[in-house]
Amino acid sequence: MPDLHSGVRVGIDVGGTKTHLRAERCGQVLADRVISSEGWRPAYATSAAAFLTDLIAVTLPDTAPDAVAVGAHGCDSSRACELLEAELARRLPAAKCLVRNDAELLVPACGLAAGVGVVVGTGSVAVGRDRWGEPVFIGGWGWLIGDEGSAPGLLREAVRACMTARDRGESPDLLAILLMRSYDVTEVADLPEALAAEAGAASWGRRAELVFEALHDGSALARIVVDDAAVSLASLVAGMAARDVEVDDIVIAGGVILNQPSLFDAFDHKLRTIAPLSTVHRLTVDPVVGAVRLADRLAAT
Repeated sequence: MPDLHSGVRVGIDVGGTKTHLRAERCGQVLADRVISSEGWRPAYATSAAAFLTDLIAVTLPDTAPDAVAVGAHGCDSSRACELLEAELARRLPAAKCLVRNDAELLVPACGLAAGVGVVVGTGSVAVGRDRWGEPVFIGGWGWLIGDEGSAPGLLREAVRACMTARDRGESPDLLAILLMRSYDVTEVADLPEALAAEAGAASWGRRAELVFEALHDGSALARIVVDDAAVSLASLVAGMAARDVEVDDIVIAGGVILNQPSLFDAFDHKLRTIAPLSTVHRLTVDPVVGAVRLADRLAAT
């Protein structure tokens, strides 16, 4: 029989590609497991809750956790979080349950009680809570029309910048040359069609490094693309402040901005003009740490 007074806190970070579960008791890690997020369907609370409870059951077969906190990719509204939370609580009657968007794990993961989480990786989005405790999401529109600063967003805007330079009658600069070489085309005018032929966040994102390669080798167009991305990312924070979200602390995560110092530095510089009193924190732990901390707080209530 499971121990119904286990003192076990479970945190789960469900991302777009992988799901990370960590279980702790009295600060000691009992389990730490990463699986694929294949099969995760946040739009369907019943199947999403089954995904989570099956993972808990397989990972902790003889333990009933006291508290479970989930950061769920795709739960982008209070309603979506509430529906999944209710279904999760129905399946785990011995546990207190909490569901938040996965980007909301960043602030507690950094050991903060309030602030804004900004993710810049495959996508880009800012998440926070307003003075009434309601979630606020800005950005995250997707690779096709938004997600400025993300890997696919950078590639999309790089091609746009090359086309704009062509319209001005300029010769291809290094950024255009690298993109043409990568897509195996000989004219800048052929880039949009090549881009469309391989449309998708993963396909576009793989070539984002070309922007930074060109930047480091002196491309003026690449500098414009990165600076524009930094402005867009800083505007996410400005939008948060305008919607009554506390922006004293900004937690940054995501492979693109953390692995590309030129983008991080440009963002930090632009942010100084928008929110000069904000402190920017680079996330140095796994986001699942934030889920465990939320579970701890939940159990303490």
